[in-house]
Amino acid sequence: MPQAPHREFAYRKVYRYIEALIDQSPPGQRQRLPSLRGLASRLRVSLGTVQHAYNLLEEAGRVQRLPRSGYFVHGASSSELAIVPRQLPVFEPSLFELNLHNHERRLARQRLRAVGRGQDPGSVRLRQALAERYTHSSSRYWCAKDVHVAPDLTALLDTVWAALELRHATVLVHSPCCWQLLQALARTGVPVLEVPVDTRGDLNLYALTCLLESEPVGLVVLPSCLSTPQGRLVSSAGQQQLGHLLSRYRVWVLESDLDSELCHAGPPVIRQRDWVDVRQLLVVGGFEAVLGPEAPYAYVLGPTGALTRGFGERAFRLPPLRMQALACMLDKGEVDAQWAWLRQALQRRTRTLARVLALRFGPQLQLRLPDGGGLIWARLRQPVHWESISKALAGTSLHAMPGKHFSLQSRFQHHLALGWTGDDPVELQIAVDRLARIAGHP
Repeated sequence: MPQAPHREFAYRKVYRYIEALIDQSPPGQRQRLPSLRGLASRLRVSLGTVQHAYNLLEEAGRVQRLPRSGYFVHGASSSELAIVPRQLPVFEPSLFELNLHNHERRLARQRLRAVGRGQDPGSVRLRQALAERYTHSSSRYWCAKDVHVAPDLTALLDTVWAALELRHATVLVHSPCCWQLLQALARTGVPVLEVPVDTRGDLNLYALTCLLESEPVGLVVLPSCLSTPQGRLVSSAGQQQLGHLLSRYRVWVLESDLDSELCHAGPPVIRQRDWVDVRQLLVVGGFEAVLGPEAPYAYVLGPTGALTRGFGERAFRLPPLRMQALACMLDKGEVDAQWAWLRQALQRRTRTLARVLALRFGPQLQLRLPDGGGLIWARLRQPVHWESISKALAGTSLHAMPGKHFSLQSRFQHHLALGWTGDDPVELQIAVDRLARIAGHP
């Protein structure tokens, strides 16, 4: 019987267990996999842990979710699965994970006491720490009751849509859009329309106005300050114009704060939320960018009432020691220190990658050095042949995703999002040479 590493995170153990079930399933048959509740009970983990493992397997193309039926083994062949695009990997510094473990062990020794009946002390402390982190003035402040935490982004958005009754309302997003956010939106099943951005990264206000006037829009998704995947810093003037425009409509504004800390020069003081009426504002953030998939928790700040009821009904069971350990790291400035380290690492890697790409491709590849994040948004003269590129880069530290996966309407057929997670320039040069040959640049 295979044994899991002692310090392996719970969702990884569940992930490997489901993988074993998939590998044992008869080939060519649509075999049903255990339900969320059944697997949570069998493995003695939370529903959120099982949900996240299934989400990762769905992204990898190994399972398929059918509405009202559950999860099934995906019928694709192994060769097809090898070219299913996955999310670009994030940096996972072992030192930061070690700090997280150390906090958890220390807290476990303290024999935590409950804050009150039905309350989780870890969750309470984490929500308080997040509320303080987002409060910057006496006119725009947050309290712990305004913060809601979920096991991952998909579960969080699904709960928000249900709580605010947005299931049948149209959602507007900037295009191209953050891959992680776009996929989470797609899984909720809500109608999504895309609004193009200009060359500066600002939203096309005319196109946005036309959609607001003609469609039953319930929510508009906007970046906090960094437009992903282009890595463009949204101008303050553009944010202000957006705020004034949206104040004339009865729509929710969801600010994506998932990657604003990754601005290479540091996050700006003014964000999109500073130009939006707080009564229509939701702010979504998460820990995955800084902690990696070890802590995929997402959170939303917004008005109480409907959100409180919605999250209360879902009753997510999140590990209390992990929640309290994260709160400790926020209070002690350790998370900010990790953000700073990550910004420097990403800036160094994107500059190196941009230089190697420019030297190898020349004018055949259009790119611009990003203002933040770890991606290079590049445009080829010919449409991208994703299968060939995926095979060519397999096993290298150069990762790519086709531009069409940053749009639900399969736009950006000529684009690639490229990210480098290595440290060896020679290995990078070899990978870029492979990419160039596949793209028709011998």
